[in-house]
This record gives sequence, C-alpha cells and structure tokens, in this order.
Amino acid sequence: MIMNLKFDDNRDIQQLFGKYDENLKTIEKEFGVRIYRTHEGLRVDGVDDKVSQVGELFNYLLGIVKSGRAVKKRDIQYANRVAEQEKEDGLKRLSKEKIELPIKGGLITPKTKGQIEYVEAIKKYDIVFGIGPAGTGKTYLAMAMAVNALKKGLVRRIILTRPAVEAGENLGFLPGELEQKVMPYLRPLYDALYEMLEPDKVEQYSEQGIIEVAPLAYMRGRTFNEAFVILDEAQNSTPEQMKMFLTRLGFDSKTIITGDVTQSDLPEGQLIGLIEAEKVLRNVDEIKFVHLTGEDTVRHELVQKIIEAYDKYHK
Repeated sequence: MIMNLKFDDNRDIQQLFGKYDENLKTIEKEFGVRIYRTHEGLRVDGVDDKVSQVGELFNYLLGIVKSGRAVKKRDIQYANRVAEQEKEDGLKRLSKEKIELPIKGGLITPKTKGQIEYVEAIKKYDIVFGIGPAGTGKTYLAMAMAVNALKKGLVRRIILTRPAVEAGENLGFLPGELEQKVMPYLRPLYDALYEMLEPDKVEQYSEQGIIEVAPLAYMRGRTFNEAFVILDEAQNSTPEQMKMFLTRLGFDSKTIITGDVTQSDLPEGQLIGLIEAEKVLRNVDEIKFVHLTGEDTVRHELVQKIIEAYDKYHK
C-alpha cells in the first residue's frame, strides 16, 4: 500500500521530521515502513495496516508540534506500543485524548492504552483508583487533569495529599516543626505542580488556598465541595485512613486515588487501605479501578525493563 501525505506548514514539517529526518527514520524502524520525501510532503510504502497506522501517527505528532513541543523519539515509540495493542483505533484515541494546560501552552497526552483508559475514567467517574508501578503516569496525569479542571472553572480548588508514613501521621507538633517533618513526603506533588504551572502561580494559588498540599491526616473531619482531590501513594494508607478519605467527597467534586500495592511502607502485617478498598468497592458501578502495568511505563525505557524483571523474579 502507498499513502501520500501533504503538509501545509514548512515550519511544522521541520519539527515533525526532526533534525536530519531522524523522526522519519525512527518511524520506519518502529512501524516497518519506507518513507520518502516528495515535493508536497511524504510517500509511505508498506503493509496496509502499518501504512494506515503511520497516517494516524502523523496526526498525533502534528498535535504535539502545534502545541509548541518538539517531537521526541519516545513519542513515536509510545505511539507504536499503542498501535500494537489497538491498531489504528488506538492511535485515533491517542490523537484525541489531549489535556490542555493553557498557562504553559502545552499539551499533555496519555501515551499508552492504559493511560488512555485512565484519562477517560477520570473524565467519566467521580472516584477513580489508578493502581500500578512507578513511571506509569498515575499521579502526573491526575495532576494534569486537576490543573485543567481548575483552569476551565470546573472546580474551585485542588487538594493534594499523601500519607506521611514515617512522620507517624501523629501530627501533634507545632506548625513549623510539622512542615519540616512532612515536606519531604509532599515534595513530589509540588514538583509535578511546577511542571504544569508557573512558579508564581503555584505560590499565589497556595497562599489563596486554591491549591492545598497536606498530609493525609489533615483530611479528617473535612468535606470538599467543587474540588479536585488527589490521594497519592495510597498504598501507605491504612484501611481506616482510606475510609476516612473516601468519605470526604462533596458536591461537584472528583477524587483520584493512586498507588502501587507492591511498594507499601506500612509496618509488616499492617493491612493496606488501597488493597482493602478494591475488595470492598469493586462492585460499586460509580467507582472505577484502572490497573496500569509495566507496559504503561513512560519513563526511561530501562524503567520498564526493571519493572518487568522484578515482576518475573517475584512470580
């Protein structure tokens, strides 16, 4: 099969093809096609389904370019992984599922089948559990959806929380001492915020209470209306803490719980709230559990291999 692709903007073409056409070479390698430059654009030769996938791939990559971000090798590799799982239908969904972040003018896109399912679940359900290993985008995508919801006026506040396991969650300290003690556990949440918002906006929203980052124990006795609430590292919550947190949901709010059940820091023998929650709530239709795997890893490719190696070893 032969497909001819035309492109209108020469500036987009340079970003799309990459330096010395390195992106085109990566696409040829990943998808098993041949790509030739023409005076109007490109000619793609290959097996029918692969050529169709490459056509959808360029729609996806053009979206990245128009967002102001350069196309990277990993974007093509992730897209190929989605194509292998769902053929061109997966790439169509990949092109469609973009999370707009107006301040930085960029687009965050789920890059795997599991991540697409996760983002779609967050849009549809008021309570979503994202369970899976490190690097699968559980927290990052939830944060992106939260910031997007805030910018669109869908919620008035973002609440980010984590169990501070080694801080004891016995928070009978002076505020200054407490802040120093729990800040290392909350730092990753701030890191993600600074990637999505300008630093002065993070500070402004924090001072105004629009964005709140606090230990899980601070959630007790509160109700969150018109809020996007994220519980991160939920594998470190006890069953009592999990129940307490889930019952904080107020009107026009959304709650996302993320965690990796294989990396709990709770004392040996302590029941894990995340595991119990799935057993208790699995039949509640209005709650969605999304399980991400090593195939959804979007960090360095070695991270995926490390996760797979550990899974194989423990099995």
